[in-house]
Amino acid sequence: MPRRAVEDNSRMSLRIRAEEKALLLRAVALNNTDLTDFVLRHALLAAKSVIEAADHVQLSARDSSRVLDLLENPPPPNAKLLAAARALPKRRS
Repeated sequence: MPRRAVEDNSRMSLRIRAEEKALLLRAVALNNTDLTDFVLRHALLAAKSVIEAADHVQLSARDSSRVLDLLENPPPPNAKLLAAARALPKRRS
């Protein structure tokens, strides 16, 4: 289960092995930046990539054709859908 984000401060701490920190510090020196900026910039790029991948559905050609066919030729509503529609509150015009 994902943890809730802490909203009451802007600090974040993490534990890291000495070899990993040395690797990050080398990259920081080569990029002429600081550790916070480097880690934050790359973490945000990775986060955006993960979110974009989760927000987009990849369909095969067969599945894509099936979706388009269902949109153009929807099946008749079944009993559960009709019951759900009847249970909706009446709209005021």
